[in-house]
Amino acid sequence: MYNEPIYLDNHSTTKLDPRVLDAMMPFFTTHYGNSSSQHYFGYFASEAVSIARKKVASLLNANDNEIIFTSGATESNNLVLKGIVESYRSHGNHIVTSKIEHSSVIDVCKKLEQKGISVTYLSVDRDGNIDLDELKNSITEKTILVSIMFGNNEIGTIAPIKEIVNICHSSEILFHTDATQCAGNIKLDIKELGIDLLSFSAHKLHGPKGIGALYVKSTTPKILLSSQIDGGGHEKNIRSGTLNVPAIIGFGKAAEICKNEMQVNSEFVLRLRNKFEENMENVSGVTINGNKLSRLPNNTHLTIQNVKIKDLIRKVKGVVFSTHAACSSSDNSQSHVLNSIGMNKENIDSSARFGFCRMNTEEEVISATNIFTNAINELRNSNNIIITQKQNINN
Repeated sequence: MYNEPIYLDNHSTTKLDPRVLDAMMPFFTTHYGNSSSQHYFGYFASEAVSIARKKVASLLNANDNEIIFTSGATESNNLVLKGIVESYRSHGNHIVTSKIEHSSVIDVCKKLEQKGISVTYLSVDRDGNIDLDELKNSITEKTILVSIMFGNNEIGTIAPIKEIVNICHSSEILFHTDATQCAGNIKLDIKELGIDLLSFSAHKLHGPKGIGALYVKSTTPKILLSSQIDGGGHEKNIRSGTLNVPAIIGFGKAAEICKNEMQVNSEFVLRLRNKFEENMENVSGVTINGNKLSRLPNNTHLTIQNVKIKDLIRKVKGVVFSTHAACSSSDNSQSHVLNSIGMNKENIDSSARFGFCRMNTEEEVISATNIFTNAINELRNSNNIIITQKQNINN
């Protein structure tokens, strides 16, 4: 009988909630119309999309007309950065971001630099916090956008978004945040925070892959975004293309579940995370990275001295976790986040990310920590034997 591994990689993606799948299925089989078609099937799909849009907006305390559906947060980030630059080029050519953003922000900024856009990459401290004074000093008369991640996808540090928004708005600068790791895990009140643009994805909150959203604040004058995909004028002429109706329905259902169950689920996940950290800190040479006081409730990032994480991954078959973000795990480069917080190569190679969710159990956490403890001790003993053998040979 197949025993499913303990899944602790919920920053990369989450398991689809069965209730989400149930909501989606009729739109694959029975209500399969194109939401832009002018007949019953189209009208039914269009109405279902409208309801889902309201549910997604409600998760943020936003208005439904402020939600633009995309293929995911990566596209949303691209749409913001490229769209703002094209629309506001006459106002300036400067963007401010941080050194620990997701690659879909960092890589876009580097491409924009090749096209004459000036980009300031704010440094962060050991916990992944930007310096608010550095942010203030970086803003110039040419600045058109500040983009700072809400919650980091590796070390979990939550940025002081309200303070950042106030700094931006005091200089009449638009503020965007990638909230992919936060949506569904912590309360996001757009109206309270005053955010102008926000990106997130469904598959990080137990929804389907391939669907995301961009929140664009309703303002007068309105925020201008140059479209990056043309052809049909879908999504208010900002993002053309036939809507992925089943995925949108799933996104709406996942958002609804998260909103209704957030307090209970967040408290539960936090207990799991704390239990895991408490157990792992009993292992010598294990330290927790990220801001201890302002960190995502589902995030743990550990440095395990004298253990190569790639060796730990190979040794531990019953638990799934990551060395760093999935977006960059296809190459052999070290995490730019860990580099930016000042880790040396040895510690980076000994660091790993663990992500928890409401589908995990306390039994899984206890089992995982036991598995890790045994594997760490075995790897360290093995390394000591190898070192001793090499010393004997040299002598």
